[in-house]
Amino acid sequence: MPRTDDILSTLRMVKQENLDVRTVTMGINLFHCIDRNLETLCNNIYERITTSAKDLHSTCETVSTRYGIPIVNKRLAVTPIQRIGDGFRPEELVQIAHTLDRAAAAVGVDLIGGFSALVHSGHTQGALNLIESLPEVLSQTERVCASVNVGTTKSGINMNILSLLGKKIIEIANATSDRQGFGAAKLVVFANAPEDNPFMAGAFHGDAGADTVIHIGVSGPGVVKRGLERFLEAVPGCTLDEIASEIKCTSFRVTRVGELIGREVAARLGVKFGIVDLSLAPTPKVGDSIGEILELVGLKHVGVPGSTAVLAMLNDAVKKGGVFASSSVGGLSGAFVPVMEDASLADAAKKGFLTIEKLEAMTSVCSVGLDMVPVPGDIDPDTLAALMADEIAIGVFNNKTTATRIVPIPGKRAGEHVSFGGLFGESVIMNVPGNGCSASFVGRGGHIPAPIQSLRN
Repeated sequence: MPRTDDILSTLRMVKQENLDVRTVTMGINLFHCIDRNLETLCNNIYERITTSAKDLHSTCETVSTRYGIPIVNKRLAVTPIQRIGDGFRPEELVQIAHTLDRAAAAVGVDLIGGFSALVHSGHTQGALNLIESLPEVLSQTERVCASVNVGTTKSGINMNILSLLGKKIIEIANATSDRQGFGAAKLVVFANAPEDNPFMAGAFHGDAGADTVIHIGVSGPGVVKRGLERFLEAVPGCTLDEIASEIKCTSFRVTRVGELIGREVAARLGVKFGIVDLSLAPTPKVGDSIGEILELVGLKHVGVPGSTAVLAMLNDAVKKGGVFASSSVGGLSGAFVPVMEDASLADAAKKGFLTIEKLEAMTSVCSVGLDMVPVPGDIDPDTLAALMADEIAIGVFNNKTTATRIVPIPGKRAGEHVSFGGLFGESVIMNVPGNGCSASFVGRGGHIPAPIQSLRN
């Protein structure tokens, strides 16, 4: 039996605290579409997507209106294109990307994920072709997002591909220099990538999923912050374990709402419900920031000593509350720290409290990694590869998902400002110490072996 105060708290989140569902993502299996003729393959993909998702947008609007809860983004995730397009040349893969872009536009979604390759154990010629095509794909399409999984705890880290990606990311940024390198913001490099991740830019549809499935991504940094503000006002001398408990309760309510919306959308579309990803994903809007939550707990600025500990507590409390609320939790689930998309993090970077080294330390206890980090346009490709290798190693050796979304800004240096607008936000460009000092390490190539699974400490 639901408690009365839980019901009232949920109503307050909806009516007064702008609770929303961040994403409804439809995952679509494209294996049916495979054909060795490129034109037939593209036609099959277009038909499959536009048929499966033709009612996605209108159904989300109907459910949103019924419950009075905004659904901010409607998106698609498809089977990794490496598997669908294996055997095609890079220029042919660009045509497949254009097909994905047109299909996403036709059904009214803003992003489609799945132009992806999984190369943690090794790489096929098809995977290399896909990576070679990325600069054209991400500069010529509007909605297509890409990801590459380069490491897992069981297989180690593919340094050959990381070295190549260091070069390709700079090519992508330069190919979109008229948009300040924005193309690189649509590419995620993963360790231990989850197959049921509804968050862009790294979403793709996993082999173990149904043909068509609906995933939900709940947001809620603003709701957690306002809940904590009320709690701290009522109990000003509270301890950290009491704060963690309050975050858990809020996460529970947010997840319940997300699951309600997701199951109804799935039922109306006649497809399977997948998972709730209960990540706290900030927006550039003041009041909807992970950094503001950390400061509310007692830190003067994000990035000062104590930041990693508070972020760990927040991340853990969100997971505990969400798991109690739903038996279908998955994806990344936890707290995101995307610098450009979080006003408080961007402000701390501008003031010098948040450095790239401290940010990397904080990512060891949260859900993603070096996310939406703008770096100087003249960064050396090997330095970029080494920076990604550090972050991927955190995920591989701690048996967790990590990722990088690092954006070189063409023609700009550390300390200058960049703005992508909208949800992609703005920030100062962060300094990367030691630029040009990692070439010998990256140039060795090969594989960093998988970590030992016993003797952990």
